Amino acid sequence: MASRVSQRQIISTRTGVPPFSTLRKRVGLGRRLSTFWAVAPLILLDAVCIVFSMATAYWARFHLLEYYGPFSVAFYTRLTLIAVPMWVLIFTLNWLYHPDRLFGGTQEYVNVINACTAGLVGLIFYSFLDRSVEHDISRGWLAITWFFSVVSVSSARFGYRRLVYYLRQRGLFVRRALIVGANEEGRAVAAQLRASPIAGVEVVGFVEPTQHRGAKVESVPVLNGLNRLGSLIRSLEVDDLIVIPTALRREELLDIYRDWGTDSGVRICLSSGLYELFTTGAQVREVGFIPMMSLNRTRITGMDALLKMVLDYVGAVVGCAMLMLIFPFIALAIYLDSPGPLFHRRRVVGLRGRRFDAYKFRTMIPDAGAYLDTHHKLQEEWEQTGKIQDDPRITRVGRLLRRYSLDELPQLFNVLRGQMSLVGPRMITPAELKHFHRWRHNLLTVKPGMTGLWQISGRSDIAYEERVRMDMQYIRNYTVWQDLKLLFGTVRAVFKGRGAY
Repeated sequence: MASRVSQRQIISTRTGVPPFSTLRKRVGLGRRLSTFWAVAPLILLDAVCIVFSMATAYWARFHLLEYYGPFSVAFYTRLTLIAVPMWVLIFTLNWLYHPDRLFGGTQEYVNVINACTAGLVGLIFYSFLDRSVEHDISRGWLAITWFFSVVSVSSARFGYRRLVYYLRQRGLFVRRALIVGANEEGRAVAAQLRASPIAGVEVVGFVEPTQHRGAKVESVPVLNGLNRLGSLIRSLEVDDLIVIPTALRREELLDIYRDWGTDSGVRICLSSGLYELFTTGAQVREVGFIPMMSLNRTRITGMDALLKMVLDYVGAVVGCAMLMLIFPFIALAIYLDSPGPLFHRRRVVGLRGRRFDAYKFRTMIPDAGAYLDTHHKLQEEWEQTGKIQDDPRITRVGRLLRRYSLDELPQLFNVLRGQMSLVGPRMITPAELKHFHRWRHNLLTVKPGMTGLWQISGRSDIAYEERVRMDMQYIRNYTVWQDLKLLFGTVRAVFKGRGAY
């Protein structure tokens, strides 16, 4: 028992909150809260939203708007009472109460739309069967009900998801995971889970046959060998067993599945074995009854891709309208400061490796490339970091434009052409791909962005290796909400002007 307590005391989170066992004692819980208790309130929340939507639709259609036909209050009251259990059942069939399908990504909101649509069809079907009322069901009431149900259920679930994230960061509603394999891939999986506390997975330890008990990997203890896996699962109350195939022999992998593959208390998760590639996401399909995994050509797909496209085009149109107001002044300043063209075209790498010219206001002297060829120290600094501090090629107006990122405004036209996004990984030249090493494949699965994590984290003051890490972090953890947060953060970073050169 003493060893069990000491093992749990070792575990700590990135946010510095107390270990789960300590937090559990503080709140007075007798046993650990499972994710079931995070899902259960959704049933009541959805029921309230359904009643609200139908009552609001009734008031809007029959009282707020003009309606000349007869209608029955009792009929619509009965529809509402029948709709609640019917829609909850339909929500269940659409995986809206399954813990593994909630609290992450946009698929939950897609399922809400599908479920509300199916619920509406169910109401129409019932209205045909109910012969106790002679009036037909109002099509306007149905349309308003569908709209309010989608909006209210989605909004309520969005807010509830934020609450669950908040509680997960404090140790509640988390699944305890034991990683089998402490090699490079296992460490990468643990680091990603620890960097994403809202995912609700707490890594309690590694199991590695070649390690000795007492060792640590990524500040997580290596608890014991495979021969005592069962006792570790029971003593640590493990929910997920994350298996790293590249760290095990085939016989060891098969033994784990034979022993725990049918256990209802433990969920076995198999890592891909290609962590660097699977950052882009994958699809599993059967070919000749053989499960095959194929990599996504793009990282952002489905509803995420649609929302990002809407954000890009709306933001670019608004930005271009604002650019037209200051464009003449910037053009005049560049013209009076130094001879040369107004724009600079930079050849960069985009989605799927396609190369294009990114537009910028010119901030350097003419023939800046030739100047670099004759100054070897500057050339060396450029090749190592992609930036030159105190670059003598930059003009006076150019320094002002760079300080407040005004030189990058013409890239809004690249966004309108579908070559760039408002937010994304840092724009790089073909020569800079070498800095990404084995991660270069992932970089080519998204569009480069006008801004990103690097922009709000120090801009050019950040080491190149750190920029690469930030780009990969953005790709792995993309959400449209993260894009909005980065856009607002960019405004603050630009006004500060730190790290711009």
